[in-house]
Amino acid sequence: MFRIFRLTQLTTLCRSTLRHRCTEASTLTEGEQKIVNVLKEKFPKASDIQALDISGGCGSMYKVYVESAEFSGQRTLNQHRMVKEALKEEIKDMHGLNVVTRVPS
Repeated sequence: MFRIFRLTQLTTLCRSTLRHRCTEASTLTEGEQKIVNVLKEKFPKASDIQALDISGGCGSMYKVYVESAEFSGQRTLNQHRMVKEALKEEIKDMHGLNVVTRVPS
């Protein structure tokens, strides 16, 4: 059975999952910290950037959350493309990437 989430529920779920894991920089893995650093450099206006290794610790799959004013006026697909373009070098070593973006309110 699949559970259906509205976008707002999914964003809240994703943020709470990431925030629980990423409350301090010292709790980030090396891969998570690298992704956060790259995204901070590429999105200097971002109000929230989080990364979580969801591969069980091997670093092959990540979930990233980026909240930035730079996404204003962009469709969700374009926002995700911007994030993936920023991480194009890191993606080469990944099996998968889950991206959640948001424009600050």
